[in-house]
Amino acid sequence: MRVIVVGAGVVGTMHAWHAVERGHEVVQIERETEARGASLRNFGQIWVSGRAGGEELDTALRARELWEKIGGRVPALGFRPNGSLTPVRGELEVAVAEAAVARADAAARGYELLTPGEARALNPALRGKFDAALYCERDAAVEPRTAQVALRAELLRSPRYTFLPGREVREVIGERAVRDDHGEVHTGDAVVLCTGAWLGGLVRELAGPDLPVRRVRLQMMQTGPLGEPLTTSVADADSFRYYPAYASPALDELNGRRPQAGTAAEHRMQLLMVQRADGGLTIGDTHEYEHPFAFDTLEDPYDHLTGVVEALLGRPLPKVRRRWAGVYAQCTDTGRVVHRQRVRHGVWLVTGPGGRGMTCSPAIAETTANEVGW
Repeated sequence: MRVIVVGAGVVGTMHAWHAVERGHEVVQIERETEARGASLRNFGQIWVSGRAGGEELDTALRARELWEKIGGRVPALGFRPNGSLTPVRGELEVAVAEAAVARADAAARGYELLTPGEARALNPALRGKFDAALYCERDAAVEPRTAQVALRAELLRSPRYTFLPGREVREVIGERAVRDDHGEVHTGDAVVLCTGAWLGGLVRELAGPDLPVRRVRLQMMQTGPLGEPLTTSVADADSFRYYPAYASPALDELNGRRPQAGTAAEHRMQLLMVQRADGGLTIGDTHEYEHPFAFDTLEDPYDHLTGVVEALLGRPLPKVRRRWAGVYAQCTDTGRVVHRQRVRHGVWLVTGPGGRGMTCSPAIAETTANEVGW
């Protein structure tokens, strides 16, 4: 079988990976020289902890298993099973963490509620004041800026894999063929469009104007080296408000008695933080849903994040070296892991994983391969 994959972000690259692994010939086409979208502009988190129970959690756990397996073959991915800690303060936040630990699927996530001493033994960099910390053992991380490059380097070792950068697919021709902007036609037995947040043009023509996917903009930053290990990923209690795993009467009470306010509420913010291989910290993020998106980044969210991080670390943040904005595609039905649609016979559109893309991409691609019958 010959598979044409359009898009070289993490979702597209994982589709190429599974097809090659199953013995198929793959042509992967990317309009940039390398993917430059949300697949690079994220935390690199394999984030199991906040996923909704059921299909979403199952997908994340399967993806976590696949990431570890692939990471064993491709050390340059920087896969590390670092887990995560969410420090909490006050009885309202502690109650939400306790409700999470009481979930029927808590053991599958590796949830555990730790005392401050236990949390600091696990991550000594957390010197700030907090009353407890929710630990998720199943969370992990990779290096987002280099992951696709590392995966592609491994794929290129196979004679069945071809990568064609700098080509934009402009047309689907009949069944199972595409034409790029060089005028070249690529024909296969299956075509998978993994176009990320690019939802206009060809995607609109194929899927129609009512595609149930929206674009979401975020702001993030990265510091210089911390100077010490941050041994786990770190979140703050505002993350409880944005992830479905934490829905509970305790969360309703937290939102009712102490709603998110100020800059955090205005920009729909949470803290997520991961240490990079060079020792720097990737920190974010905001969520913007209303179009048209701003073309600039705002300083107030960065100031807020700096304050939250410094309170948790009990020390000044290293100098910020990079700030950026990114856009990802999210299903409007947030209960769905991804939007997977056959737009022509033999042609599939796979988009809209939202903030789950980096986490779930290996399992999303595996499901596509199984459903299409590769």
